[in-house]
Amino acid sequence: MSAPIEPVYALAFGAHPDDVELACGATLLKIMDEGRRVAVCDLTKGEMGTAGTPETRRQEAALATERMGYAAREQLDLGDSELFYNKENLHEIVRIIRKYRPDTVFCNPPDERHPDHMKASRLISDACFYAGLRKIETIENGEPQEPHRPKRLLYYIQFKQFDPEIIVDVSTTFERSRGGVLAFGSQFTRDEKSDVPETMINRKEFLPGLEARARSLGEQIGVMYGEGFLLHGVLGIDRFTEVFTPGD
Repeated sequence: MSAPIEPVYALAFGAHPDDVELACGATLLKIMDEGRRVAVCDLTKGEMGTAGTPETRRQEAALATERMGYAAREQLDLGDSELFYNKENLHEIVRIIRKYRPDTVFCNPPDERHPDHMKASRLISDACFYAGLRKIETIENGEPQEPHRPKRLLYYIQFKQFDPEIIVDVSTTFERSRGGVLAFGSQFTRDEKSDVPETMINRKEFLPGLEARARSLGEQIGVMYGEGFLLHGVLGIDRFTEVFTPGD
C-alpha cells in the first residue's frame, strides 16, 4: 500500500474554485487556529465562468491558498458544467478522500441554484461512503490506497438560504477570510468600463450580502459573525460537556 501523506482534520470540497472560500472559509480558518490541518479540493477549473480563464483561476486559487494557509489544495478537472455522476468522477473524489484521510468533510449543499453545486454535493456525499469500502480500488502514486471513511459531512450555505443545524462562531476569523475571497479578483470585482458582463457574483451588492448573512447567522447565536451548516446524518456525542460546555 502507498504511504499516506499526513492526514488532515478537515477536507473542504467545492464544485468550482472560490466555492469553499465564499461559504466556509472563516470556519476553516477557525479550525486551523485551533491547531488542525485543512486541505481544499476544487472539482473543476471553473473554465465555464463568465469572467477569467482557467489559468487566471488557477493562479487565484493558489493566492487564496497562500492567504488562508491551507496544508494543501487540489484542483481536479472533472468538467465545469459537465460535472456528471459517473464512476470515473466518483472514484477520483474517493481517491482524494483516501489521500487526505479527513475526519470532517465540507461540501456544496444538495439544493442549489447552480446545477454543478448539486451534482458536486451528490458525488461528494456518496464518495465519503464509498471511500470506506475496501473492494473499491483506487491508486495514488502507482500504489493501491487504504480505505477511509470520514466521520462527518457538513453542507455549507451558498446561494439558497436554509435554516442551519449548526452555526459556527467565526467572529475572530471572518474578516481574515475576506482575503481568501478577494484573491478571486476576476470573479468578484468588475470594472464598469470593461466588456465583462455583470453577473450574480460580480455585482457590487454581492460581497456586502455575504457579510449581512454572516451577521444574521451570528445574531442567532449571540455573536458578531456566523457560518451555518447542515449535518449529513446524526451527531453522536461521546463527551457531553465538550459539545455543550458549562455556562452556555
